[in-house]
Amino acid sequence: MNVTPDKPEQGLPVFVADQLKQLIYSGELKPGERLNEAALALRMGTSRGPVREAIRMLTGLGLVKAVLNRGVFVRQMSVREMLELYDLRALVFGFAAERAADHLAESHKAQFEDLLDAMDRACETENANQYYELNLKFHALVLQLANNQRAQAAYDDYVKEMHLFRREYFNAPGNMRQSNAEHRTLYEAIAKGSRAKAKSTAERHVLKGRERLLSNIDNTTLLAGP
Repeated sequence: MNVTPDKPEQGLPVFVADQLKQLIYSGELKPGERLNEAALALRMGTSRGPVREAIRMLTGLGLVKAVLNRGVFVRQMSVREMLELYDLRALVFGFAAERAADHLAESHKAQFEDLLDAMDRACETENANQYYELNLKFHALVLQLANNQRAQAAYDDYVKEMHLFRREYFNAPGNMRQSNAEHRTLYEAIAKGSRAKAKSTAERHVLKGRERLLSNIDNTTLLAGP
């Protein structure tokens, strides 16, 4: 089915990028699949220019990968790569949470509480897509409060690489509820200014997320990139 944008306010390339992200997240565009600009332009009801720009955006997000002389493919990642990234994420997130405990203001508390409440509602309605996006915002706020641009850049890079693995496994209501319970514990530690507890809770939260993901993965299927 063709997708015909109705003059999207955010710009056509951004609109196309959002459409492609949904196709990737839904599995309609599968890991390892080559992106055909002409076919996608026809499907989106646009020229190839906006599709090409959208693909550049997705490359920056780590969702697709350009292979010299072969084209652009939906990103694949092995389980081993994913596990290594989880270890690094845990270290950086713990670092950030420890420092966030020193920089929390009343306005930040309101942001955290709004995010936690919204994630609870997403759990109740079993809205995995909404929960996933809110989860990213929660983690981004912790990184913001760390006041360390290098740590934030490194963490963002890890998250981009892991989108395809992680997003698929936020669809279990029990996983979402457990994840948000951990968020609340982390927020409480940050709000109390408990640096050590914030650090350990943040690290444990990321590693628990790894356990939840692994419990849903068939470890006999290791993906290798093109």
